[in-house]
Amino acid sequence: MSYIDGFITPVPKDKIDAYKRMSTTCGAIWKEFGALSFRECIADDVKPGQWTSFPQAVKLEENEVVVFSWIEYASRADRDAINDKVMKDPRLEEFMKPEAMPFDGKRMIYGGFETLVDM
Repeated sequence: MSYIDGFITPVPKDKIDAYKRMSTTCGAIWKEFGALSFRECIADDVKPGQWTSFPQAVKLEENEVVVFSWIEYASRADRDAINDKVMKDPRLEEFMKPEAMPFDGKRMIYGGFETLVDM
């Protein structure tokens, strides 16, 4: 079964194009180093909940939208090896600077997940 890195990110609506450019570059690098897939999905039907929700989880502000993303790997070992290479790649230096990010990285939620069901 595959291994997934998942992300929930608040992105300012006026920075969606910049976010997409960054993600396209990053996705190509992840895939180059062996990621099986790289997905970025923009919220279309995501409402605040009574107790919890995607907007509440990232403290979504008025002019932002939630982006739900994941990267798929063959295994946890592959993920660790690929991420090690990606983080050392000089093509990503520009995007790693907080002031250059087209989103608030402090409110991004992320983690690694073992696949439970794959149909």
